[in-house]
Amino acid sequence: MRIFGKGRHRPSASWRQATDRAFTLIGDGRYEDAGALLTRAADLEPWLSESWFNLALLHKFRHDWEQARAAGLRAVALLDRDTGAPDWWNVGIAATALQDWPLARRAWQAYGLRVPGAANDSGEPLGMDLGSAAVRLSPEGEAEVVWGRRLDPARIEVLSIPLPSSGRRWGEVVLHDGVPHGERTTAAGHTYPVFDEIELWAPSPVPTWVVLLEAATESDRDALEQLAADAGFAAEDWSSSVRLLCRMCSESRMPSDEGDGEHLDPHDHSEPGHPGPLGHRTDGQLWVPERECGLAAPASLVRGLLDGWVADSPDSRDWRDLEEVC
Repeated sequence: MRIFGKGRHRPSASWRQATDRAFTLIGDGRYEDAGALLTRAADLEPWLSESWFNLALLHKFRHDWEQARAAGLRAVALLDRDTGAPDWWNVGIAATALQDWPLARRAWQAYGLRVPGAANDSGEPLGMDLGSAAVRLSPEGEAEVVWGRRLDPARIEVLSIPLPSSGRRWGEVVLHDGVPHGERTTAAGHTYPVFDEIELWAPSPVPTWVVLLEAATESDRDALEQLAADAGFAAEDWSSSVRLLCRMCSESRMPSDEGDGEHLDPHDHSEPGHPGPLGHRTDGQLWVPERECGLAAPASLVRGLLDGWVADSPDSRDWRDLEEVC
């Protein structure tokens, strides 16, 4: 590795000791102490890109985006390769958090991703067409994996209706980390990464409601979900879409199409009729007419949706105990 025509030396033992100790402290949540050590390491080896990458990483953990951007830019200035460096990815996350769109575009392009639009476009990098993914909300707490649409490499729009314990709503945009922790596979054989949320990027004005339904058949339940979707909002049958997973299972490759009938999946720690908060899945084979359903809709619309759903088939549908939960 060469900088300004001079060969670069290997990092000193003092640099390695300070860095190793800093990451031990980061693992213990002692960010302030870790920051002092990583700053010392950067003073010892200012020409080493890893010095600034590590500082940028620490500032990302602390959600100090101004400092993360500054340290990240120093790291990429010292790189010896053109594309694919994780330093650029961290710069992209920091720039996205700050809505510094010119820098975000530059970072994704430098990493090797195609960003639609002109090279000098200063707007939000839309249309990257990254498809669907899952995101783990509140990864350090009562983590919940939900489905969403990737807007760019650092943001996901939540399309599931999260449980109220997550503090998140349908339609919110969350900033997420770059390295997936786990995967979800569908019945069709497609595999999707699970990213960890960093923080809320854009809130949703649409509240979350929970309601108890009496739906005689799956078709009755499906009709409510379609009615909500047609109105531009969402309904989700939590009784069949949610299961409890331990952290180890959640962060591995897991099927997303197991139901809440027989326990064919040894990783599923929920019980029929008693779903848990750690993973959204699809319908099972055992149908119970009483369903706990999440609704994402404005207060002015939610009761009308439910009443209209019942009116279409009053002999097989009913609802009660509507409550706003988030």
